[in-house]
Amino acid sequence: MTLQSSRSDKILVVDDSPDNVFLIKTILEEEGYTISTAENGISALAQLQASPCDLVLLDLMMPGMDGYEVTKHIRGDMKLSQYIPILLITAHDAPNVAHGLDLGADDFIRKPVTVDELLARVRSLLRLKHSMDERDEIARQREDFVSRLAHDLRTPLVAADRMLMLFQQGALGALSSQMQEVIAIMARSNINLLSMVNTLLEVYRFEAGRKTLTLQPVNLAQLLEEVAGELTPLIQDKKLSLNLELAEELKVNTIIGDRLELHRLFTNLIGNAIKFTDSGSVSIRLTCENQFGKNSQSIFSDYIRIEIADTGPGIPPEEQTTIFERFRQGTHKSSGSGLGLYLSRRIVEAHQGIILLNSELGKGSKFVVLLPQKT
Repeated sequence: MTLQSSRSDKILVVDDSPDNVFLIKTILEEEGYTISTAENGISALAQLQASPCDLVLLDLMMPGMDGYEVTKHIRGDMKLSQYIPILLITAHDAPNVAHGLDLGADDFIRKPVTVDELLARVRSLLRLKHSMDERDEIARQREDFVSRLAHDLRTPLVAADRMLMLFQQGALGALSSQMQEVIAIMARSNINLLSMVNTLLEVYRFEAGRKTLTLQPVNLAQLLEEVAGELTPLIQDKKLSLNLELAEELKVNTIIGDRLELHRLFTNLIGNAIKFTDSGSVSIRLTCENQFGKNSQSIFSDYIRIEIADTGPGIPPEEQTTIFERFRQGTHKSSGSGLGLYLSRRIVEAHQGIILLNSELGKGSKFVVLLPQKT
């Protein structure tokens, strides 16, 4: 697809000199652009907040709020849905424009402006704008497609899960031992696939800003016992030992959080610990202690600490720095889609918490979740 400037592009010209504004406005309107003007920085920011444009032509030297401040606000404070290029306009004897470029401006032009140079720079920045808009639109369409695909996949997977359950229960007739074994394998594979689809859906809900937490009092001790109980069959299958250590003072205390999301978080972390551990144990520890000890006055002193440790192979140092990133798979033979730990991080951060990793090759891994006692 070839990108071309649209003559309906909207350009905001910000300058305290009426003569300069008239000249630039006349040149650009003759080319078919839609021009709006502002005589100072405050007025310009108000216009952008009310109706974003495709390009800002900004005079650097203005009384009150100068071009530097306007650039800083556009790039920092304002929550604009799309990127807007900024073309700085400066006099020949004005200070160096490098500071304006460092603050986020895209280009500059010196007064007195010439028609050819002005139009060339405007066309160049509008091409940049259109290119970035197209890239963002493609990204949105891709994410929307994946989200819809994952949602559509979930329905037949749930139906298949119900049907396989009926087979296993003998509701559709007696099965031979060989058929029962095959059905059990199919059911496990279907559950794994359904889990991956559900994780993908949750990731896109978080990234699209469509995830709303249902906050309520949550007893973390009870929740961890519940998750550990649900995963006990996996522990038994691998002949591992499970150590559950819950601080007495936290067995009756609650935090404010989304119980379903916290259940998903700990199921993922504990499930991973079991999955990647072939021998030894998985330990779950809940305490008010921060990582620096009971007497520490660190920033973590108001956090509840949950540790999930295993005796697995550990995680290489080069993987530890990116393990919580999207689609970052480990090199272990059992590594999954690379979304589980990314989703775990998003859930923890949505609760204003922190997730940490401490791992050493050959000695296992420890994931630490710090959740504020009051959220």
